[in-house]
Amino acid sequence: MVEFRKKSVQDIDVSGKTVLIRVDYNVPIKDGVIQEDLRISSSLSTIRYVLDQGARKVILISHLGRPDGVYIPEMSLAPCAQKLAELLPDKVVRFSDMIYGPDAKAAVDALPDGGVILLENLRFVPDEEKNSATFAQEIVNATGAEIFVQDGFAVIHRAHASTDAIARLLPSVAGFLVEQEVANLEAAISNPQRPLLVIVGGAKVDDKQPLIDKFLTIADKIAVGGKIAADGYVNASPNVYVAEDFVQGVNGSKLDIGPVSTQKIIDMIKGSHTIVWNGTLGMVEDERYAKSSLAIAQAMGESHDMTIVGGGDTTSFVEKVLKTNGNLTFNLISTGGGASLELLSGKKLPGLEVLQDK
Repeated sequence: MVEFRKKSVQDIDVSGKTVLIRVDYNVPIKDGVIQEDLRISSSLSTIRYVLDQGARKVILISHLGRPDGVYIPEMSLAPCAQKLAELLPDKVVRFSDMIYGPDAKAAVDALPDGGVILLENLRFVPDEEKNSATFAQEIVNATGAEIFVQDGFAVIHRAHASTDAIARLLPSVAGFLVEQEVANLEAAISNPQRPLLVIVGGAKVDDKQPLIDKFLTIADKIAVGGKIAADGYVNASPNVYVAEDFVQGVNGSKLDIGPVSTQKIIDMIKGSHTIVWNGTLGMVEDERYAKSSLAIAQAMGESHDMTIVGGGDTTSFVEKVLKTNGNLTFNLISTGGGASLELLSGKKLPGLEVLQDK
């Protein structure tokens, strides 16, 4: 990995302090039940570290979904607080249905030392996505926060109140998840173990073209699949392979790459030391068209080299694969879809840039 250029939670004294942590608990919830808790479990190392270092209180803030500044009961973070309590059985974990104001302050004040409290969905307030300095100050005032830790990697490509404005009000550092994600992804760009293979899938070529362009002069090989390839993607660069055969649906649509293309990509994986995968190769929500993505996941997970999985759909797919294939291992399963894509594409991430430099 490359050296992380920002201060992390290990570089700041949190003892006796009230610490505000921006987590990303934007998890799938159905009928009040969390379907996948990767993003919650990924936050535990930072939360536990801060508490072990003697932080007085830990306040967590996050968003869930896109309520567009309106309260929507189904998008409440209450189930996330319940899940967090299950994952931290030795800690006091509470939930506040307010984000700022007297009621939020009262909830934080009532939290015992060494406790954790999750505030309600930030995006219930329009000022969150407006990057309002006033909203940020109201959160700081209500919580009494003295230190800000950014550990919501999946949102640091956004300049919102909880990723930018708050960081300008308090001493601000990265949590372990952000540090791990950024260091691994930047290493894939600047100092990869070669050969470097980049596998690109997904549906929208406009989203993935910047990633392909970035790696044209970095990667030893780029393999393109998914709907991008099915729609006839063309790239004349000699290091770009585009899937050549496809599995068709009943109406003739190309819904997965075929066995010839899948095997060629697997052979590339076996001959590479760093593999970055962003974008599923077929319509994986239907298992009939998930065969190539499953084969790629298995080939990567059996590799002992540097393996990085990024992109929301790809991450979710690999997490499901791991539930039935626990022997597979990956160096990084990124929690950030857009954030990992933008970082790999060479873009600056506002929520990262605003943190204190080492």
